[in-house]
Amino acid sequence: LLEATRRTIGLSLPIISIIFLLYGYYGKYLPGILYHKGYPIKDLIEYLYISPNGIFGLPTQVSATYLFLFLIFSSFLEKTGAGLFFTDMALALTGRWRGGPAKTSIIASSLCGTISGSAVANVMVDGWITIPLMKRTGYSSHYAAGVEAVASTGGQIMPPVMGVAAFVMAEILGITYGKVCVHAAIPAILYYLSVFFQVDLAAARIGLKGLSSSEMPKIWEQMARKGYLLLSLVLLIYFLVSGYTASTAVLVGIGSVYLLSLISQSTRLGVKKLAEAFESAAKSALPVASACACCGIIIGITLLTGLGHRLSALILYLAGGNIILLLFMVMIVALILGTGMPTVGAYITVVALLVPAIIKLGFLPIAAHMFAFYFAVISMVTPPVALAAYAAAGIANCSLWKAGAASFKLCLAAFIVPYMFIFGYPLLFVGSYSEIIYCFFTASVGIWCLAQAIEGYSFRRLHVIERIVLFAAALLLIHVGIVTDMIGFGLLFTVIISQGGLKILFLKLRKIK
Repeated sequence: LLEATRRTIGLSLPIISIIFLLYGYYGKYLPGILYHKGYPIKDLIEYLYISPNGIFGLPTQVSATYLFLFLIFSSFLEKTGAGLFFTDMALALTGRWRGGPAKTSIIASSLCGTISGSAVANVMVDGWITIPLMKRTGYSSHYAAGVEAVASTGGQIMPPVMGVAAFVMAEILGITYGKVCVHAAIPAILYYLSVFFQVDLAAARIGLKGLSSSEMPKIWEQMARKGYLLLSLVLLIYFLVSGYTASTAVLVGIGSVYLLSLISQSTRLGVKKLAEAFESAAKSALPVASACACCGIIIGITLLTGLGHRLSALILYLAGGNIILLLFMVMIVALILGTGMPTVGAYITVVALLVPAIIKLGFLPIAAHMFAFYFAVISMVTPPVALAAYAAAGIANCSLWKAGAASFKLCLAAFIVPYMFIFGYPLLFVGSYSEIIYCFFTASVGIWCLAQAIEGYSFRRLHVIERIVLFAAALLLIHVGIVTDMIGFGLLFTVIISQGGLKILFLKLRKIK
């Protein structure tokens, strides 16, 4: 198992697993909180192999029962040409706007994310089209790579088909996968809004224009050619939110993709394409399945030795009851783990070791798990090991470090989103509809303020003081509370007035009229 994991995803996870194995054996020689009685090799092997908490535990079960079916669904859609269709649709919708190709990348990658759930895979599907377009319209190579990497990474948190960690979360919490999708919807939208705002402001700052009509596909032509493929996603979403199991929903999705593909010769899944689709799904499953099984070692040792409970107690002690400090520590650990292993490995490790500490402080389990999950995902675009950014850099033919830095800057606003929903449950669709709508609105405005502060541009270039004021407004709007929201809106309108935004808006409306 360790060798299979090394071959498919690299050394990081096997090394961590070996450290846990050594801990299980040599724990009796360790001091303080790390001490336990120690277990002989025979007991360790028996527990990890036979126990439902070991190698054949929950992560492996999820990868075998749910994930593989979704990978088949993804492969079927890919072989019908749905990925290119999504890109063409996004280009038709946003291509004419300023910085249109970057916005195309965001929309196309979010759509493709619904059929793959893999950041690097999304980059390799969309990047060959969107990155050259972004470079042609004036974006630098490393910025184009950063946009594609960040947009593709969001696919892992975009319902209806998220990464494998989302399936593991559903099993751990004992809820349906459909409910996980509902809880993840608003954070995913906020993530993409943050990237969308930043690329729009960057385009305005450097004076970029959109594509000409001759360069863009026609939306109705695209819908006529392959629009019927969207019905499979509609059916999948319907069955997920209707309370059916994820397995039932995805089986319906697979069957509908096959039947819909027969409508046209260009999308038809013949014997050859079907064989290629199954082969692609099997190859895609290898790294995830080996990672899930290897994580079983970490989980097994953690439960066997009681390490998780002791670490939770230690973290709570170190945080001194300060929830912000505790969340910051969890964020750092998730980011560090995510740079060396797949999202599912980082998420499972954080859940086993740190998430219980958040729950002990009275936070909802779904909020604590989503917090860990979110940062495990963002680690894909966080240097020094930003795999999605490096894949995009290869397509853009630019420096890996510059692409990584650009992706990190673009997702800075997204670093705030988990703190928003951990303190504001309505952003996880928990609460009344009025609370959910209000919190979503103020959060969106807060992210817009943060994007302006990061990019240094609003209606025109921002002064340092204006950027500081907007940053403060963003934090106030992010915090759940009427008083802080009113102060935040006041600061925002102060900057708008100083920028001459009302005058600019009035002139634009007059011109339209």
